[in-house]
Amino acid sequence: MRQRKKRFGLTLVLAAVIGLSAIPVAVADPPVSDMSISWAVEDELLLDPGVSSYRIDVYTNDGIVTLSGSVGNLLAKERAARVARIVKGVRAVVNRVEVHPSALRMDQQILEDVREALLNDPATDSYEVAVAVQDNVVTLSGTVQSWQEYDLCATVAKGVQGVTEVRNKLAVVWPEKRPDLEIAAEVRQALKWDAFLDHALIDVKVHDAKVILSGTVGSAAEKTWAVTDALVHGVKSVDDSALEVKRWARDKDLKGEKYARKSEKEIKNAVTDALVYDPRVSSFDVTAEVAGNTVTLRGTVDNLKAKRAAAQDARNTVGVRTVDNRIHVRPTELLTDRKIEDKVRQAFLRDPYVESYEITVDVRNGVADLYGTVDTYFEKSQADDVASRVSGVIMVDNNLNVRRDFDPYTYDPYLDDWSYEYRWNYRPRFSAKSDAQIREDIRHELFWSPYVDADDVTVAVNEGVVTLTGTVDSWSEYNAAANNAYDGGAVYVDNDLIVDAS
Repeated sequence: MRQRKKRFGLTLVLAAVIGLSAIPVAVADPPVSDMSISWAVEDELLLDPGVSSYRIDVYTNDGIVTLSGSVGNLLAKERAARVARIVKGVRAVVNRVEVHPSALRMDQQILEDVREALLNDPATDSYEVAVAVQDNVVTLSGTVQSWQEYDLCATVAKGVQGVTEVRNKLAVVWPEKRPDLEIAAEVRQALKWDAFLDHALIDVKVHDAKVILSGTVGSAAEKTWAVTDALVHGVKSVDDSALEVKRWARDKDLKGEKYARKSEKEIKNAVTDALVYDPRVSSFDVTAEVAGNTVTLRGTVDNLKAKRAAAQDARNTVGVRTVDNRIHVRPTELLTDRKIEDKVRQAFLRDPYVESYEITVDVRNGVADLYGTVDTYFEKSQADDVASRVSGVIMVDNNLNVRRDFDPYTYDPYLDDWSYEYRWNYRPRFSAKSDAQIREDIRHELFWSPYVDADDVTVAVNEGVVTLTGTVDSWSEYNAAANNAYDGGAVYVDNDLIVDAS
């Protein structure tokens, strides 16, 4: 969740009485009505640097949010829907936003760029994908071997300037048919080990390789996670029409054994399974070692994005607090530094977010140094990620300056396909808000977050330094609460939350 202007909150008199004392964030929670949900979604869109929210209208009816208006690129359209799904009370999102590219590009240019993007992405370069473009609409056809590869190809195509829609007609071809019982068991395991999903109220059935999810989850974001988790090997389709979104499903008493303490062997097996399903990592021999709640990754990959993706897979696993990434990047093709520089520049030119003319690229011994000035930390992160996906890059040294350095950007595992390791976007140098306003903004962030049980967190603020106390269920909730605090305007967060994994 992002910091925003308040539409409701505690009065200044109350804030003055409270002073610097810690307050339970559950005090004076706003009602969750259709109007308040629309306001919360509008605020989240307004503060998200990846979405041009001033052209987006939000309407909510019975918890179903409809987005309309226009944005400049396809990634922004999909991001807008994701932003809406992470707001408490949202049951579903209807995305009617249109894509109107800021610069008109001919179909032939887009065709060449999509082909180049797929060919130069180290995870899709070997896929048998045919590309067609008509009126800025990209159609992908051919065959892939998993739903994860299917989605990755579409994501790469969506990241090309000028694309207004991607019609994914890729066929997922399995080498062999799997028994329904085997598929069902694997789906249940995937749901169990997803750190961002409470699975206790989800029922899984499989008929003729078609997965049927029913039951209840606590947020629209969790519903999306559930569908993604269900796309295991051998699945033909996933039907989530009977999976309802109810806010009460976030109650800790309904989480079952989700966050009970896990053995090191269980965590290791879960991380290993997650690596198998990531198309950026699956082709490499990456191993996981577990000591307590720390995972150490070892092995060799041929691109930097694969190394980072493996770390994200581990972090998104229940029971994992920290990841020690010892994976080595060793490109299979030895390219000259000048060739790598050219590939990075071309990748920037294709990307709809990065203003490449502001970035200078210097590659030495495979290390890509980025210089120049960008508008936001979001753009700095995007540039880093784009460079990490270029063959031959073994490390990115990101020296980009940010014009709006007063406006931090915090990583969200549901919104961002980046690395959690981008520490530069977590801490503003100062805050223009009073301690009372920071406290109230953090309370607001926690209340609308689907990741945190706000009643469990107490907030204290002193000269912009925020202290969080209380007990949460998981390390993902622990990290999300800290991110909410930074989004609320904290200059520094002292996270004293206790993780109760008993």
